Amino acid sequence: MITENTFHRVLYIDLNQNHFEIRNREDLFKKYIGGTGVAIQLLHEECPEGVDPLAPESPIILAIGPLTGVYPLASKTVAMFKSPLTGNLGESHVGGRSAVAIRMAGFGAIVIKGKSDQPVYLSIHDNKVFFKDATTIWQMSSSFTAGRIIRQKEGNSGMRSIMRIGQGGENMVSYAAVTTETYRHFGRMGLGAVFGSKLLKGINVSGKSSIDILNNKDFRKLYKKIYNAAVELPVMKKYHGLGTAGNVLPLNELNALPTKNVSQSRLDGAENISGENLAKNFLGRRVACSHCPVACIHLAALREVSDHEAYFYKTTMIGYDFELIYSLGSMLGISDPKVMLKLIDRVEKYGVDAMSVGVVMAWATEMMIKNKISTEHTDGLQLNWGDGATYEKMVKKIVLQPNDFYKALAKGTEYAANQYGGKDFAMSFGKNEMPGYHTGPAAYLGFLIGARHSHLDNAGYSIDQTDMINNPITPQEVVDKLIVEEGLRQLLSSLTVCFFSRGIYKIDVIKETLASIGIDFTEEDLYKLGAEIYYSKYRFKFREGFKFEDLHVPNRIYETPDLTGLITPEFITEGIKYAKSKITEASNEQPSA
Repeated sequence: MITENTFHRVLYIDLNQNHFEIRNREDLFKKYIGGTGVAIQLLHEECPEGVDPLAPESPIILAIGPLTGVYPLASKTVAMFKSPLTGNLGESHVGGRSAVAIRMAGFGAIVIKGKSDQPVYLSIHDNKVFFKDATTIWQMSSSFTAGRIIRQKEGNSGMRSIMRIGQGGENMVSYAAVTTETYRHFGRMGLGAVFGSKLLKGINVSGKSSIDILNNKDFRKLYKKIYNAAVELPVMKKYHGLGTAGNVLPLNELNALPTKNVSQSRLDGAENISGENLAKNFLGRRVACSHCPVACIHLAALREVSDHEAYFYKTTMIGYDFELIYSLGSMLGISDPKVMLKLIDRVEKYGVDAMSVGVVMAWATEMMIKNKISTEHTDGLQLNWGDGATYEKMVKKIVLQPNDFYKALAKGTEYAANQYGGKDFAMSFGKNEMPGYHTGPAAYLGFLIGARHSHLDNAGYSIDQTDMINNPITPQEVVDKLIVEEGLRQLLSSLTVCFFSRGIYKIDVIKETLASIGIDFTEEDLYKLGAEIYYSKYRFKFREGFKFEDLHVPNRIYETPDLTGLITPEFITEGIKYAKSKITEASNEQPSA
C-alpha cells in the first residue's frame, strides 16, 4: 500500500482567464487506472464535438499512471488532444522526467484549455500555477535555446520537467512536436501545434511530494523482480546496447526498410547508419528516463569544424533512434551518418515530428523527380535523394511556410497530395505519416486501423515477421490479433509504463503491482478494461467523423517487394472491411463515456 493521496487530483488550467483549479477525480482513476484510460475519458468530457483542433476550446490533457515513481519503467506521460494532423484523436507519449515531475507536483492529470492573449509558459509548483511571460523566447530559431532560458529562470533543478515547443509549433505545423528534457518528445500527431495555437510556449512542472510504502518488504521483493528483468532480459540489453537503432540492419536484410519513399525496401549503405556503426563511431553517451535502469536513449557526438573564429571544432550531442534513422535516413536515400545526424539536429531545433517531416519530404522529392512539381513550388530548392543539405533548408521552409506549397506540406502528406497529386505514393495512413516498417500486410493494417494509426498501437510488423512468414493467416485473423494487442497496450499506457517493457509487465505482473498499491483488479477485469479503453477511443473517433471507408491506401505498398509477398489490395480491403464491422459493433456495445 502507498499513503500518498494526491494521485486522483486533476489540475484544470484556463489560459483565457489565467485561472486554475484542482478537482478530486477519484471516480476516473479508480475505474480507468490512469494514463490513457483517464485521458480518453477527460477528452470526451472536455473536447466539444466537432471543435477545430486549433480552437481555444480544444483541450490538452496530460496524464500519468499509478506506478509512476513507484516501480521501474513507469516513466511515460500520456498526452491526449484533438490532432490538427488528422482532425481526430491525437495521442502521444513521452518519457524523461515529465511523469515523475507531475506526480511530485501532486497531480494525476492536467487539463489545459483556452488561449493566452500573449505568449506564455506555465510554471506549476506547490499546488499553484504561475503564468509567465514568454514573449522574449517566442519565435526563437532553436527550441534548445528557449528551453535553456526557461531552465535558468526556474528553480527546483533535478525535480522538474520542462516541456516546450519550437518554431514548428508556434507556426502551427500540423505535425509539430513538444520537446521535454531536450531529447524526449511528444512527437506524433501535432501536440506542438495545439500548444502554439494557445500561445503556450511551454510548461515547467516540479514538486516535492513523496510516496510512502507501507508493506515495505513485499514491495521491495516485487520491485527487485521487475528491476532484475529490466537489466537482465536480452531484449532490454539490446535496447541499452544499440537502442532501437539495432533494427536497421535486420530490417534491411529482410527487404523491409522503407527507402526512397518506399520505392525500394533496401538501402545501399545501410550499414553506415546502422546502430552498430553509430555506437562504434559516434556514441557520446546514453541517457535514461526517470526510474528506468535500461538507458535506451542514445546520443551521438558529432564533431565538426566550428564557424566561430575562437574555436577549431564544435561538438553537438544529437539523439537518434530507429524511427529518426528511417525517416531522415533511408526514406530520403541518405546513408551518410554525418549528413543524417545534421538533418536530425535541424529537425529537433525547429520542433517538428521527425517521422512526418521525413515522409513529407520524401513525397515531395518523388514529385519533383516525376516532374509533377518544379523549383517554383519548392522556392528554388532542387530535391534529390541523399541531399541532406537541401533537406535542411527544406525543413526551415516547411516551418516558415513562404508559399502555398510549403503551407500544404506543413499540413501533412495526405493534405499535400490532395492538393498537388501523387496520392499513389503519399505514404500516410489515416492521415498520419507511416513509421519505418515495410514488413507485410499486418503492418499496414495496423497503421490503418490502430486508434492512433501508429505502429505503437499494435505492432503489426511483428505479426508479419512471425505468423505471416511461417504460416500465413487470413486478414480477419490478422485484425483479431491487432485488436487484442491494442487492448493490452491500453493497460500499459494507462499504467504509463514503457512499451519496451511489455515482456515484463504481463497481465499477472500488472495485477500484482496494482494490488501492491491498493488497487485490486482480477486478470479478467484488466482484459475487459483494456478493451473498453480501446473502444472508448473509437467512440471519440466516430464522434469526430472518422470513417473506415475514408481510409486511403497508397498503391505504392503493393508495388514494392516485401518479405511476406502478401501485400495485396484484396488482403488490405478484406482486413479493413472486417475491422470496420468488428470495431463498430463493439464500440456501440460499450458504455458511453
